[in-house]
Amino acid sequence: MVTMPDKSEEQKDAEAEVEGFQHDLGPFVVAAETTRMAMVFTDAKEPGNPIIFANDAFLALTGYAREEVLGQPFNFLMADGTDAGALKRIKVEFEANSSAATEILYRRKDGSEFWAALFASPVHDKSGAIVQYFTSLVDLTKHKEEQAQSKMLIDELNHRVKNTLATVQSIVWQASRANSDPKVIREAVESRLFALSRSHNLLTRENWHSAGLLDVLHDALEPFGVTDGRAERLVIAGENIRLSTRAALALGIAFNELATNAVKYGAFSNDRGSIRIEWTIEPTSEGRRLILSWREKDGPQVTPPLRKGFGSRVIERGLAHELEGTVQLDYRPDGLICTMNIPVPGIRDG
Repeated sequence: MVTMPDKSEEQKDAEAEVEGFQHDLGPFVVAAETTRMAMVFTDAKEPGNPIIFANDAFLALTGYAREEVLGQPFNFLMADGTDAGALKRIKVEFEANSSAATEILYRRKDGSEFWAALFASPVHDKSGAIVQYFTSLVDLTKHKEEQAQSKMLIDELNHRVKNTLATVQSIVWQASRANSDPKVIREAVESRLFALSRSHNLLTRENWHSAGLLDVLHDALEPFGVTDGRAERLVIAGENIRLSTRAALALGIAFNELATNAVKYGAFSNDRGSIRIEWTIEPTSEGRRLILSWREKDGPQVTPPLRKGFGSRVIERGLAHELEGTVQLDYRPDGLICTMNIPVPGIRDG
């Protein structure tokens, strides 16, 4: 709460000078009063440069009434009146009349803070002495918000790029570990990168806020001809729950692996097989879990692999590392069943 100081005779004389100034330079003062830029005049003859005129834009910016401002030292609005660096910059601005404005953090009457660019110009009397300062404040609130938003976007982009590069590194490492044939390695890497790219495209359409589980599934399955005769053999049951970006990327790659296997060896490798994908959310002592099952049937008879393949390692490692989940692959003779158990991925998790 600002206490109104008692006006000295000098202050009254200074305000009277402004009134005369207003009378003599009517059009200019009218412009100063009505412009949208916050402006004040200060008395350079008094310590602290007390304010002797404030326009409506200044009052609107700061929330003060005119009688609460007149007579106050110019720096009364500073958010931190002990900030030596800011006080020095203001002093330089007043004394040097620099071409580049200085940015100062101010506080409104209601306690909220705002950044403003300060410009100060001296007013001389006939003898050349500085008698007043004409100062203006440019509200930088929107500019600062845009700066903060830009920084956040850059930080988020850096985070995504690092995550993406880590995923690519893992894909390449596992592909080279599982195969020695350069052609096989290239095809494996290209397939996974294509799946990653499709997930990125989906998230870009969603402004990287989140993605629906149904949308992730449809995008992952579309390249495998689900819309070309196989759609009747695919059943998806579950709500389109929102996924974090991290969960969407991890599940997109996992679904690509399962679909690739289904087309090469499983239910989509003949004209009779079918796949049912469904999920539920179940409460547990560790929190809510997403239980998703991928169940194939009527494809060629399944025999368990002698060792874990590249695809199964991609699924298991991806979900375990990225989502702290587990994957169970059950190679039943009548069809593969894949069960995923992961924490319910909130939209702010990645």
